Amino acid sequence: MEGLTRRSFVAGALTLASAPRSVAYGRSDRLRLGVVGVGGRGAENLRAVAHEEIAALCDVDEERLRAAMRLHPNARTYTDYRRMLDDGGLDAVVVSTPDHTHACVALAALRAGLHVYCEKPLCRTVAEVRAVRDLARQKRLVTQLGTQIHAGSNYRRVVELVRGGAIGEVREVHTWVGGGYEHGSYPSETPPLPPGLHWDLWLGPAAYRPYHPEIAPGRWRRWWAFGNGQLGDFGCHHMDLPHWALELRDCVRVEAEGPPPHPDAAPPWLIVRYDYPARGSQPPVRLTWYHGGRRPPHIAEGVAPDWSAGNLFVGSKGMLIADYGRRQLLPASQYEGYEPPQPTIPESVGHHREWLDAIRSGGTTTCNFDYSGALTETVLLGNVAYRVGQALEWDSRRLRARNCPEADGTIRQPSRPGWEEA
Repeated sequence: MEGLTRRSFVAGALTLASAPRSVAYGRSDRLRLGVVGVGGRGAENLRAVAHEEIAALCDVDEERLRAAMRLHPNARTYTDYRRMLDDGGLDAVVVSTPDHTHACVALAALRAGLHVYCEKPLCRTVAEVRAVRDLARQKRLVTQLGTQIHAGSNYRRVVELVRGGAIGEVREVHTWVGGGYEHGSYPSETPPLPPGLHWDLWLGPAAYRPYHPEIAPGRWRRWWAFGNGQLGDFGCHHMDLPHWALELRDCVRVEAEGPPPHPDAAPPWLIVRYDYPARGSQPPVRLTWYHGGRRPPHIAEGVAPDWSAGNLFVGSKGMLIADYGRRQLLPASQYEGYEPPQPTIPESVGHHREWLDAIRSGGTTTCNFDYSGALTETVLLGNVAYRVGQALEWDSRRLRARNCPEADGTIRQPSRPGWEEA
């Protein structure tokens, strides 16, 4: 911990200390958890599981690590997750690192026989996602992706409406969010490394490049080497709802349009069209994703409200628009007096609590890596199609585009020497 100033330590500690703590279950059989990544989303996840025994804390930023230590003084501390796993004594691991290190941490934890909670998207590349999915299934471990909104009541009610036939047969879904990242090359300046930041460990399996604040800590999602832009950030949250309601799994075709691809950076806007096959008695579905100011045509036509983000299900009898907390059947005049179906999907005990309870009971979770892995693979394929500039005929079983062998270089990407087995 050398190199930390007292001022930075105290400031970070007060930030975490001012946040509300989770309420303990009052159980004597607390799980021993290791938390990798304790700032940003990591701090939120740490609070959500703090009623368990926080046995180990790991972060490549010593200032963030010391702030978390203030709340969990009995935890062992590490800057390298590999040392944490080598020391053992854990039941499960929470992974809240940038996307490019999700796979190496999750795979190492699964190999060690530990249950895993991982922030979304599950991994940075499609091949990494498949490796994590397969290992979790092989090891029969309890997993959960950090798509916390899945635990909300509104998503449950939307699923019941769609499956209950409120809008008829659904062949079309539109999913959109705002925002995006500007194109541009990596900065050429090489400012000094902040004290206490272990840059080589932050990079992990990514190719080496000098530190710059435009990369870390906050804007790494902009760069292909570390993230997947706006689609990677929000796709798993919003596309989760149609995947759940319509029982979607692997798409069979994906095409994308946007500005000319940049070799370094994700696009400011994107439109992606995913085609899914029929599922039993349910027909094929096309799901269209939009971000960066693009919207479904139904909004411009005035037949759907202009929400900043959401899903629009288009059925044979009507439409349903929904976001995290709202839902509305359309046209409104057609559904006056409509009685929704009685709730059939039980309320969640909480997204993190689902995972913890399933570890104790030997059960499963709603966003385990099998379900959420298929979702993440589909989301990431939108960026693959965009970057290669060609529609992909997708063969999920073989993990390849039948018509585009050059896509393989984006589906699978090598790790930096020394990190191949990390």
